[in-house]
Amino acid sequence: MSGILSIHHAGLLVTDLARAKRFYEGVLGLVPLPRPDLPYPGEWYAVGGQQLHLMCLPDPDAGSSRPAHGGRDRHLALSVADLEGLKARLDAAGVAYSLSQSGRAALFCRDPDANTFEFVGPG
Repeated sequence: MSGILSIHHAGLLVTDLARAKRFYEGVLGLVPLPRPDLPYPGEWYAVGGQQLHLMCLPDPDAGSSRPAHGGRDRHLALSVADLEGLKARLDAAGVAYSLSQSGRAALFCRDPDANTFEFVGPG
């Protein structure tokens, strides 16, 4: 046994913190957590018992091409209670998404910095 208990947090790079906050807070509804004084801008969010850390730092992959379907790209998968409600929020915000190609109740979308998310509905 490895002794690993869970994922504590995921860290994502963003280029424009204000724009990222509009997506994470305005579209996804995440609430900021207290964040220590770090030498770069960022934001921390609670996601269930885990955290999501946004770091406004240069992206070493800037300019690289991403696969068209998020399921074929590195991604963070999050469980949601209401997939249809999330679809409505993404539609209202003009955020493009694709449904899971496996037929599961899931969708994929990207944040404004092309970080990929899979949102998995109940069931």
